[in-house]
Amino acid sequence: MLFEEQQGTTRSDAGGWPNINRRSFVRLAILAGAAVPVLGGNAWGAQTKNADMIYRTLGRTGQDVSAIGLGGFHIGNPFFEGESIRIIRSAIDGGITFMDNCWDYHSGKSEIRMGKALRDGYRNQVFLMTKIDGRTREGAAAQIDQSLKRLQTDHLDLLQFHEIIRREDPERIFAPGGALEAALAAKQAGKVRYIGFTGHKDPSIHLHMLEVAAKHQFKFDTVQMPLNVMDAHFRSFEHAVLPVLVQQRIGVLGMKSMGSGDILGSKTVSPIECLHYALNLPTSVVINGIDSMDRLRQAFTAARTFKPMSDHEVADLLARTADAAKSGKFELFKTSQKYDSTANHPEYLS
Repeated sequence: MLFEEQQGTTRSDAGGWPNINRRSFVRLAILAGAAVPVLGGNAWGAQTKNADMIYRTLGRTGQDVSAIGLGGFHIGNPFFEGESIRIIRSAIDGGITFMDNCWDYHSGKSEIRMGKALRDGYRNQVFLMTKIDGRTREGAAAQIDQSLKRLQTDHLDLLQFHEIIRREDPERIFAPGGALEAALAAKQAGKVRYIGFTGHKDPSIHLHMLEVAAKHQFKFDTVQMPLNVMDAHFRSFEHAVLPVLVQQRIGVLGMKSMGSGDILGSKTVSPIECLHYALNLPTSVVINGIDSMDRLRQAFTAARTFKPMSDHEVADLLARTADAAKSGKFELFKTSQKYDSTANHPEYLS
Protein backbone atom coordinates (compact mmCIF):
# COMPACT_ATOMS: atom_id res chain seq x y z
CA MET A 1 0.00 0.00 0.00
CA LEU A 2 1.49 3.30 -1.08
CA PHE A 3 0.80 6.63 0.55
CA GLU A 4 0.34 9.97 -1.12
CA GLU A 5 -0.06 13.52 0.08
CA GLN A 6 -3.54 14.97 -0.25
CA GLN A 7 -4.43 18.36 1.16
CA GLY A 8 -1.33 18.34 3.33
CA THR A 9 -2.01 15.00 5.03
CA THR A 10 -0.57 11.56 4.37
CA ARG A 11 -3.35 9.19 3.35
CA SER A 12 -3.62 5.62 2.23
CA ASP A 13 -4.46 4.99 -1.41
CA ALA A 14 -6.80 2.25 -0.13
CA GLY A 15 -8.92 4.53 1.97
CA GLY A 16 -6.55 4.35 4.94
CA TRP A 17 -6.62 6.84 7.76
CA PRO A 18 -4.48 9.97 7.90
CA ASN A 19 -1.12 10.31 9.53
CA ILE A 20 0.63 13.46 10.58
CA ASN A 21 1.84 15.74 7.81
CA ARG A 22 4.62 13.98 5.91
CA ARG A 23 7.12 16.83 6.24
CA SER A 24 6.41 17.08 9.96
CA PHE A 25 6.66 13.32 10.34
CA VAL A 26 10.11 13.22 8.74
CA ARG A 27 11.30 16.11 10.92
CA LEU A 28 9.98 14.47 14.09
CA ALA A 29 11.49 11.12 13.18
CA ILE A 30 14.88 12.73 12.72
CA LEU A 31 14.58 14.61 16.03
CA ALA A 32 13.70 11.34 17.75
CA GLY A 33 16.77 9.67 16.28
CA ALA A 34 14.68 7.23 14.27
CA ALA A 35 15.16 6.17 10.70
CA VAL A 36 12.48 7.72 8.54
CA PRO A 37 10.07 4.86 7.79
CA VAL A 38 8.40 4.09 4.54
CA LEU A 39 4.76 4.44 5.51
CA GLY A 40 2.40 1.83 4.22
CA GLY A 41 3.00 -1.82 3.54
CA ASN A 42 1.66 -3.76 6.49
CA ALA A 43 2.74 -1.13 9.03
CA TRP A 44 -0.75 0.08 9.90
CA GLY A 45 -3.23 -1.27 7.41
CA ALA A 46 -6.22 0.49 6.01
CA GLN A 47 -8.93 2.06 8.11
CA THR A 48 -12.36 0.54 7.80
CA LYS A 49 -15.67 1.77 9.13
CA ASN A 50 -18.84 0.01 10.17
CA ALA A 51 -21.80 2.07 11.37
CA ASP A 52 -20.50 4.38 14.12
CA MET A 53 -17.09 2.77 14.63
CA ILE A 54 -13.68 2.92 12.95
CA TYR A 55 -11.36 -0.10 12.86
CA ARG A 56 -7.58 -0.08 12.49
CA THR A 57 -4.79 -2.63 12.48
CA LEU A 58 -2.85 -2.98 15.73
CA GLY A 59 0.72 -2.45 14.57
CA ARG A 60 2.37 -5.55 13.17
CA THR A 61 0.05 -7.94 15.05
CA GLY A 62 -2.39 -7.93 12.15
CA GLN A 63 -5.30 -7.70 14.59
CA ASP A 64 -8.11 -5.33 13.64
CA VAL A 65 -9.42 -3.37 16.63
CA SER A 66 -11.80 -0.50 17.20
CA ALA A 67 -10.11 2.89 17.02
CA ILE A 68 -11.92 3.83 20.24
CA GLY A 69 -11.09 1.68 23.24
CA LEU A 70 -13.09 1.44 26.46
CA GLY A 71 -10.96 2.56 29.42
CA GLY A 72 -10.81 0.20 32.37
CA PHE A 73 -10.30 2.67 35.19
CA HIS A 74 -13.45 4.68 34.53
CA ILE A 75 -15.61 1.58 34.22
CA GLY A 76 -15.07 1.13 37.96
CA ASN A 77 -16.53 4.57 38.71
CA PRO A 78 -20.31 4.00 38.51
CA PHE A 79 -21.78 3.34 41.96
CA PHE A 80 -23.81 0.38 40.74
CA GLU A 81 -22.03 -2.60 39.19
CA GLY A 82 -24.98 -3.16 36.90
CA GLU A 83 -24.45 0.24 35.27
CA SER A 84 -20.83 -0.65 34.46
CA ILE A 85 -21.96 -3.91 32.90
CA ARG A 86 -24.60 -2.09 30.85
CA ILE A 87 -22.01 0.40 29.57
CA ILE A 88 -19.54 -2.33 28.59
CA ARG A 89 -22.13 -4.42 26.78
CA SER A 90 -23.61 -1.38 25.05
CA ALA A 91 -20.12 -0.40 23.91
CA ILE A 92 -19.55 -3.86 22.44
CA ASP A 93 -22.99 -3.93 20.83
CA GLY A 94 -22.14 -0.59 19.21
CA GLY A 95 -18.83 -1.84 17.78
CA ILE A 96 -16.16 -1.08 20.39
CA THR A 97 -13.90 -4.14 20.51
CA PHE A 98 -10.83 -2.92 22.42
CA MET A 99 -11.15 -3.36 26.19
CA ASP A 100 -8.58 -1.71 28.49
CA ASN A 101 -8.06 -2.69 32.14
CA CYS A 102 -5.45 -3.05 34.88
CA TRP A 103 -4.79 -5.34 37.84
CA ASP A 104 -4.82 -2.38 40.26
CA TYR A 105 -7.81 -0.36 38.99
CA HIS A 106 -10.18 0.20 41.92
CA SER A 107 -8.37 -2.57 43.79
CA GLY A 108 -9.52 -5.11 41.21
CA LYS A 109 -13.13 -3.92 40.94
CA SER A 110 -12.71 -2.80 37.32
CA GLU A 111 -11.53 -6.24 36.23
CA ILE A 112 -14.27 -7.99 38.21
CA ARG A 113 -16.97 -5.84 36.59
CA MET A 114 -15.53 -6.33 33.13
CA GLY A 115 -15.31 -10.08 33.69
CA LYS A 116 -19.00 -10.21 34.52
CA ALA A 117 -19.86 -8.05 31.52
CA LEU A 118 -17.95 -10.36 29.18
CA ARG A 119 -20.05 -13.39 30.05
CA ASP A 120 -22.78 -14.69 27.73
CA GLY A 121 -20.70 -14.61 24.57
CA TYR A 122 -19.30 -11.10 24.89
CA ARG A 123 -15.72 -12.25 25.57
CA ASN A 124 -15.25 -13.62 22.06
CA GLN A 125 -16.30 -10.28 20.55
CA VAL A 126 -13.48 -8.23 22.08
CA PHE A 127 -9.74 -7.74 22.13
CA LEU A 128 -9.04 -7.84 25.87
CA MET A 129 -6.08 -6.06 27.44
CA THR A 130 -5.02 -5.67 31.03
CA LYS A 131 -1.90 -4.39 32.76
CA ILE A 132 0.22 -5.58 35.67
CA ASP A 133 2.43 -3.67 38.09
CA GLY A 134 4.73 -6.45 39.30
CA ARG A 135 8.38 -6.02 38.41
CA THR A 136 9.53 -9.48 39.55
CA ARG A 137 8.74 -12.81 37.91
CA GLU A 138 6.94 -14.06 41.00
CA GLY A 139 4.88 -10.91 41.55
CA ALA A 140 3.99 -10.50 37.88
CA ALA A 141 2.95 -14.14 37.52
CA ALA A 142 0.63 -13.86 40.52
CA GLN A 143 -0.97 -10.69 39.13
CA ILE A 144 -1.48 -12.28 35.70
CA ASP A 145 -3.31 -15.23 37.21
CA GLN A 146 -5.41 -13.00 39.44
CA SER A 147 -6.38 -10.81 36.47
CA LEU A 148 -7.39 -13.87 34.44
CA LYS A 149 -9.59 -15.06 37.31
CA ARG A 150 -11.26 -11.67 37.75
CA LEU A 151 -11.81 -11.24 34.02
CA GLN A 152 -13.22 -14.78 33.80
CA THR A 153 -11.09 -15.71 30.82
CA ASP A 154 -8.37 -18.22 30.05
CA HIS A 155 -6.25 -15.75 28.09
CA LEU A 156 -5.48 -12.08 27.55
CA ASP A 157 -5.19 -10.76 24.04
CA LEU A 158 -2.70 -8.20 25.31
CA LEU A 159 -0.73 -7.93 28.55
CA GLN A 160 1.07 -4.66 29.29
CA PHE A 161 3.59 -3.63 31.92
CA HIS A 162 1.90 -0.76 33.74
CA GLU A 163 3.30 2.64 34.71
CA ILE A 164 6.80 2.60 33.26
CA ILE A 165 7.39 5.97 34.91
CA ARG A 166 10.78 5.53 36.60
CA ARG A 167 14.15 5.39 34.94
CA GLU A 168 14.90 2.04 36.59
CA ASP A 169 11.63 0.32 35.61
CA PRO A 170 12.95 -1.14 32.33
CA GLU A 171 16.01 -2.68 33.99
CA ARG A 172 13.86 -4.24 36.71
CA ILE A 173 11.49 -5.81 34.18
CA PHE A 174 14.28 -7.19 31.97
CA ALA A 175 16.54 -8.33 34.82
CA PRO A 176 17.02 -12.04 35.56
CA GLY A 177 13.98 -13.01 37.62
CA GLY A 178 12.12 -9.94 36.31
CA ALA A 179 8.56 -9.51 35.12
CA LEU A 180 9.34 -10.20 31.47
CA GLU A 181 10.07 -13.80 32.37
CA ALA A 182 6.55 -14.12 33.79
CA ALA A 183 5.01 -12.55 30.70
CA LEU A 184 6.92 -14.83 28.36
CA ALA A 185 6.00 -17.88 30.43
CA ALA A 186 2.35 -16.81 30.31
CA LYS A 187 2.59 -16.40 26.54
CA GLN A 188 4.16 -19.84 26.19
CA ALA A 189 1.31 -21.28 28.27
CA GLY A 190 -1.33 -19.64 26.06
CA LYS A 191 -2.42 -17.16 28.74
CA VAL A 192 -1.16 -14.12 26.80
CA ARG A 193 -1.07 -13.38 23.07
CA TYR A 194 0.80 -10.06 22.86
CA ILE A 195 2.99 -7.97 25.17
CA GLY A 196 3.32 -4.20 25.55
CA PHE A 197 3.95 -1.46 28.10
CA THR A 198 2.40 1.78 29.28
CA GLY A 199 3.49 5.00 30.95
CA HIS A 200 2.47 8.61 31.25
CA LYS A 201 5.35 10.48 32.86
CA ASP A 202 8.15 11.29 30.42
CA PRO A 203 8.86 10.29 26.80
CA SER A 204 12.54 9.72 27.62
CA ILE A 205 11.52 6.82 29.86
CA HIS A 206 9.51 5.27 27.03
CA LEU A 207 12.52 5.56 24.75
CA HIS A 208 14.70 3.99 27.43
CA MET A 209 12.28 1.05 27.73
CA LEU A 210 12.52 0.51 23.98
CA GLU A 211 16.32 0.72 24.15
CA VAL A 212 16.54 -1.83 26.96
CA ALA A 213 14.18 -4.13 25.07
CA ALA A 214 16.36 -3.88 21.96
CA LYS A 215 19.45 -4.78 24.00
CA HIS A 216 17.62 -7.93 25.08
CA GLN A 217 16.49 -8.61 21.49
CA PHE A 218 12.86 -8.23 22.48
CA LYS A 219 10.20 -6.40 20.48
CA PHE A 220 7.07 -5.01 22.09
CA ASP A 221 3.79 -5.42 20.24
CA THR A 222 2.20 -2.27 21.67
CA VAL A 223 3.03 0.90 23.57
CA GLN A 224 0.48 3.04 25.42
CA MET A 225 1.10 6.72 26.11
CA PRO A 226 -0.57 10.15 26.39
CA LEU A 227 -1.47 11.68 23.04
CA ASN A 228 -3.50 14.86 23.18
CA VAL A 229 -3.68 18.49 22.11
CA MET A 230 -1.45 19.61 25.00
CA ASP A 231 1.13 16.84 24.83
CA ALA A 232 2.17 18.32 21.49
CA HIS A 233 3.52 21.38 23.37
CA PHE A 234 5.02 19.94 26.55
CA ARG A 235 7.28 16.94 27.22
CA SER A 236 5.82 15.49 24.07
CA PHE A 237 5.27 11.79 23.47
CA GLU A 238 3.93 12.69 20.04
CA HIS A 239 7.19 14.34 19.04
CA ALA A 240 9.70 12.00 20.70
CA VAL A 241 8.14 8.52 20.80
CA LEU A 242 5.44 8.28 18.14
CA PRO A 243 7.80 8.34 15.13
CA VAL A 244 9.86 5.54 16.69
CA LEU A 245 6.79 3.37 17.21
CA VAL A 246 5.67 3.92 13.62
CA GLN A 247 9.15 3.06 12.38
CA GLN A 248 9.16 -0.16 14.41
CA ARG A 249 5.54 -1.00 13.51
CA ILE A 250 4.50 -1.13 17.15
CA GLY A 251 0.81 -0.69 17.85
CA VAL A 252 0.14 2.81 19.21
CA LEU A 253 -2.37 3.03 22.07
CA GLY A 254 -3.22 6.65 22.79
CA MET A 255 -4.55 7.57 26.20
CA LYS A 256 -5.45 10.67 28.21
CA SER A 257 -6.90 12.44 25.20
CA MET A 258 -8.70 14.67 27.73
CA GLY A 259 -6.30 14.13 30.63
CA SER A 260 -9.08 12.59 32.77
CA GLY A 261 -10.97 15.85 32.28
CA ASP A 262 -8.11 18.14 33.32
CA ILE A 263 -7.53 19.31 29.74
CA LEU A 264 -11.19 20.24 29.38
CA GLY A 265 -10.72 22.45 32.44
CA SER A 266 -8.53 24.72 30.33
CA LYS A 267 -11.66 25.82 28.40
CA THR A 268 -9.66 25.74 25.18
CA VAL A 269 -11.00 22.60 23.52
CA SER A 270 -14.09 20.38 23.42
CA PRO A 271 -14.27 16.62 24.13
CA ILE A 272 -14.97 15.79 20.48
CA GLU A 273 -12.01 17.92 19.37
CA CYS A 274 -9.79 16.07 21.85
CA LEU A 275 -10.85 12.70 20.48
CA HIS A 276 -10.56 13.81 16.86
CA TYR A 277 -7.03 15.10 17.42
CA ALA A 278 -5.91 11.79 18.92
CA LEU A 279 -7.65 9.80 16.18
CA ASN A 280 -5.89 11.94 13.55
CA LEU A 281 -2.48 10.73 14.77
CA PRO A 282 -1.08 7.30 13.76
CA THR A 283 -2.93 5.67 16.66
CA SER A 284 -4.24 2.13 16.47
CA VAL A 285 -6.56 2.80 19.41
CA VAL A 286 -7.55 5.89 21.40
CA ILE A 287 -8.52 4.65 24.86
CA ASN A 288 -11.40 6.68 26.23
CA GLY A 289 -12.61 6.87 29.83
CA ILE A 290 -16.31 5.97 29.65
CA ASP A 291 -18.25 5.89 32.91
CA SER A 292 -21.76 6.78 31.72
CA MET A 293 -24.03 6.21 28.76
CA ASP A 294 -23.63 9.87 27.85
CA ARG A 295 -19.85 9.42 27.62
CA LEU A 296 -20.39 6.31 25.52
CA ARG A 297 -22.63 8.22 23.11
CA GLN A 298 -19.96 10.94 22.94
CA ALA A 299 -17.36 8.34 21.95
CA PHE A 300 -19.58 6.99 19.19
CA THR A 301 -20.23 10.52 17.95
CA ALA A 302 -16.49 11.20 17.78
CA ALA A 303 -15.90 8.05 15.74
CA ARG A 304 -18.88 8.66 13.45
CA THR A 305 -17.93 12.27 12.71
CA PHE A 306 -14.18 11.79 12.43
CA LYS A 307 -12.58 12.67 9.12
CA PRO A 308 -8.99 13.49 8.19
CA MET A 309 -8.01 16.83 9.69
CA SER A 310 -6.41 19.43 7.48
CA ASP A 311 -3.17 21.14 8.42
CA HIS A 312 -5.22 24.25 9.15
CA GLU A 313 -7.51 22.39 11.57
CA VAL A 314 -4.57 20.86 13.42
CA ALA A 315 -2.78 24.20 13.59
CA ASP A 316 -5.90 25.85 14.98
CA LEU A 317 -6.21 23.33 17.81
CA LEU A 318 -2.54 23.60 18.67
CA ALA A 319 -2.64 27.40 18.63
CA ARG A 320 -5.62 27.45 20.95
CA THR A 321 -3.98 25.12 23.45
CA ALA A 322 -0.39 26.42 23.31
CA ASP A 323 -0.48 28.90 26.20
CA ALA A 324 -2.43 26.59 28.48
CA ALA A 325 -0.13 23.67 27.69
CA LYS A 326 3.31 25.21 28.08
CA SER A 327 3.75 24.55 31.82
CA GLY A 328 2.07 21.16 31.91
CA LYS A 329 -0.49 22.29 34.48
CA PHE A 330 -3.30 20.52 32.63
CA GLU A 331 -1.28 17.34 32.16
CA LEU A 332 -1.04 16.40 35.81
CA PHE A 333 -0.12 12.84 34.94
CA LYS A 334 3.23 14.27 33.81
CA THR A 335 3.77 16.97 36.44
CA SER A 336 2.34 15.44 39.63
CA GLN A 337 1.78 12.08 41.30
CA LYS A 338 -2.00 12.38 41.08
CA TYR A 339 -2.26 9.50 38.60
CA ASP A 340 0.72 7.44 39.79
CA SER A 341 -0.94 4.46 41.46
CA THR A 342 2.36 2.65 41.99
CA ALA A 343 3.85 5.68 43.73
CA ASN A 344 1.04 5.56 46.26
CA HIS A 345 1.28 1.77 46.48
CA PRO A 346 4.90 0.69 46.02
CA GLU A 347 3.93 -2.80 47.19
CA TYR A 348 2.25 -3.29 43.80
CA LEU A 349 5.72 -3.41 42.24
CA SER A 350 6.96 -6.46 44.17
